[in-house]
Amino acid sequence: MDLNYLLGKLKNSFSQGLGIPIAILALLAMVVVPLPPFLLDVFFTFNIALSLVVLMVTLYAKRPLDFAIFPTIILLTTLFRLALNIASTRVILLEGHNGGEAAGNVIASFGEFVIGGNFAVGLVIFAILVVINFVVITKGAGRVAEVSARFTLDSMPGKQMAIDADLNAGLITQEQAQERRKDITAEADFYGSMDGASKFVRGDAVAGIIILFINMIGGFAIGVGQHDMAFADATEVYIVLTLGDGLVAQIPSLLLSTATAIIVTRVTGDTRDMNEQLSDQMFANPKALGMTSGIVGVFGIIPGMPNVAFLTFAAITGAGAYFIYKRQDKKPAPEAMLAENIESTDTKSPELSWDDVQTVDVLGLEVGYRLIPMVDQSQNGQLLERVKGVRRKVSQELGFLVPPVHIRDNLDLKPNQYKIMLMGVSSGGGEVFPDKELAINPGQVYGKIPGTATKDPTFGLDAVWINPADRDQAQALGYTVVDASTVVATHISQIIQDYAFDLLGFDETQKLLDKLKASSPKLVDELIPDRLSLATLVKVLQNLLQEKVSIRDLRTIVEALSEYAGKTQSPNDLTIHVRTALGRSIVQDIVGPDAELKVITLEPRLEQLLLQATQGAPEGQLAIEPGLAERLHGTLKEESQKLEMQGDAAILIVAPQIRAQLARLFRYSLPSLHILAYSEVPENRQISVVANVGQG
Repeated sequence: MDLNYLLGKLKNSFSQGLGIPIAILALLAMVVVPLPPFLLDVFFTFNIALSLVVLMVTLYAKRPLDFAIFPTIILLTTLFRLALNIASTRVILLEGHNGGEAAGNVIASFGEFVIGGNFAVGLVIFAILVVINFVVITKGAGRVAEVSARFTLDSMPGKQMAIDADLNAGLITQEQAQERRKDITAEADFYGSMDGASKFVRGDAVAGIIILFINMIGGFAIGVGQHDMAFADATEVYIVLTLGDGLVAQIPSLLLSTATAIIVTRVTGDTRDMNEQLSDQMFANPKALGMTSGIVGVFGIIPGMPNVAFLTFAAITGAGAYFIYKRQDKKPAPEAMLAENIESTDTKSPELSWDDVQTVDVLGLEVGYRLIPMVDQSQNGQLLERVKGVRRKVSQELGFLVPPVHIRDNLDLKPNQYKIMLMGVSSGGGEVFPDKELAINPGQVYGKIPGTATKDPTFGLDAVWINPADRDQAQALGYTVVDASTVVATHISQIIQDYAFDLLGFDETQKLLDKLKASSPKLVDELIPDRLSLATLVKVLQNLLQEKVSIRDLRTIVEALSEYAGKTQSPNDLTIHVRTALGRSIVQDIVGPDAELKVITLEPRLEQLLLQATQGAPEGQLAIEPGLAERLHGTLKEESQKLEMQGDAAILIVAPQIRAQLARLFRYSLPSLHILAYSEVPENRQISVVANVGQG
């Protein structure tokens, strides 16, 4: 039976789920069955090696979740070490009177070589190790684990809302959102487990102290009382063996405590190992090493000090500061970067041509010079990728390809200001700070966070610009925290959705028809251009987009137009019929799969009055007196707020003839109110009237 066969058997046992149960049974056997000194040597050496492996894994782990099984490892290694303590105690008490070698070479070596065979020295060393392990490392690691677990659990709602914000802004896909939610859950489970696992480490340190005194007192009593050893011999033999056993157990315990402290103090979001973090953070600034070199050098020239040692380290730190300074690349100033984009006016211009006439960008983003690093990928700028994600998500939701966003700098803006341009006209903007993060108050938070108070430029919510170091605290208080790139990308997403009807033109509509023609050629050929002009189709699609209705289902839209194109060519009338055909998807987008619709209705007399107001008025207009419009607005606003407080969508259901006019009247003053026609509600939906609005 060769070694490869044994290793193969062992691997198969672990792969079949038998390895861990066998290991735990072996631990229990160590407690009951006496072990020979040879096996004790093997197990003590394995214990030290295992602790070193755990420590190295924590040092090279990119993030704490890469070693998520660490709490279980702590439990198993603690049980193994305690089982070894019991086994070694049995051997020391039974065979200690025969000399140090009787308890195994490892215990004897630590008792003789490490502490020099002097039990007084051993007691001092053991006491120092206990103080370092129990008082300093274990206690600190336990406190950090406890606080980390509490803050991780408190910050979960804020992190979940941040994921929802990124998903809604198109910055991440649904799969990425699910993966991030899994990471948040795993992180909470990990730190919760570490809070409990740190108690194992602390209990192991206490157990080591108690076992030491039990071994010394028991060994002295057995040696003197049962084996008739002299007082001095019993003291020398048993106390030295006990201290050797204690040191053999305390060293792995110290290594494991250090690993625990390292992994709970790691920064969760940093995906570099400790070597990279150390070099990037401690030795990134040559000024720190330079100042250290100067201070150590001053100590080195003071008479009576160890001049050689101090001057040597002063020279080493000074040389390190010099080489780091030389290695660092100087970043170009923002003004220099802007200057590269400005054409020289000294050269002679050629003759003007049509190429010199610049067309207006459909979508544009202008930024101040301090925001240039956000769009510069060489400086790790994330805004370009965020904008691409926004375009992808909004295009999928709206049903047509959103034009690209052209980004340029603008010296007329404030350094931290940005402006979103639509057809050359400013349609939104704000001020962001790339070195800070925006903590947005979603409506309910549990405290205040230090920072600069402001308003979220997209939705106008109360917000605070905070330092990135305060991100976890803000999320624990209920804030939704996003970086500056996400703020700008979210604002662009909202502008695109608000003005989608302006972004859809003849070319985009023709491309939609060409795509539909590939799957339904007969449907398209029958409608365009014989029965309906392309211009009318564009206007119908723009009407739908203006009312926040997606045009993804172009097949249903074209089928409805084919059915009613022979009866009317009015874009507004055709929009009514198309909305009726899209009723299921419209209602689905508003209330989801709920079968019941809680709606607001108009009293019959008021609805009849509004129907009369549309007669004789220009198409799409509603001729009512201002007082009635104001009272209607106030009542609808009050009823809408009641529904929203209950977590329901605010829906007003009216006759089809006045739906478009009312939607246009309250589009901007009541943006959260959805106005539907009776014909748009699917038959499988139940209507529950929660309010009836009259003239009063």
